[in-house]
Amino acid sequence: MTILLYIFITIATFAGMEFMAWFAHKYIMHGFLWNWHEDHHQPHLKDGFFEKNDRFFLVFAIPSASSFIASQVTPHFWLFFVGLGILLYGMVYFLIHDVYIHQRFSWFKQLDGKYSRAILRAHGAHHAVQSKEDCESFGLLVVSSKFFKKRSEWKKMEKNNKIYS
Repeated sequence: MTILLYIFITIATFAGMEFMAWFAHKYIMHGFLWNWHEDHHQPHLKDGFFEKNDRFFLVFAIPSASSFIASQVTPHFWLFFVGLGILLYGMVYFLIHDVYIHQRFSWFKQLDGKYSRAILRAHGAHHAVQSKEDCESFGLLVVSSKFFKKRSEWKKMEKNNKIYS
């Protein structure tokens, strides 16, 4: 029974991280910490590999590391699995966002499936705006149904009010 609880905690934490990523992206990165995130929305004409936006990697690593540490120094071992869920989400986020979408590493170039194309379209729509206002699609893994359609079909869907963002 305990192992099932730990698996549930890990999966629930992973799923909750999609909401946390959406919330942080919409209200923190496009809010009071826009100065850290802004260079991520600009054309990459800068020198060097890192962006100011990469600071968020460290910020999001803190809850995971803290959960791992707390699980060892308190009687709450379940916190280990909270940390694991956050860590796994971070790894998936890195692989999809930095490796697949932004091609910061050439580990894999093109996935070809409806879901992977929808993720690319949603992220492309988000980056179509270079300011902190008027952006859409702040999550990563959960995307609006409109992004499963080709871009040419979006206008038709918007006219008929068939988009549920």
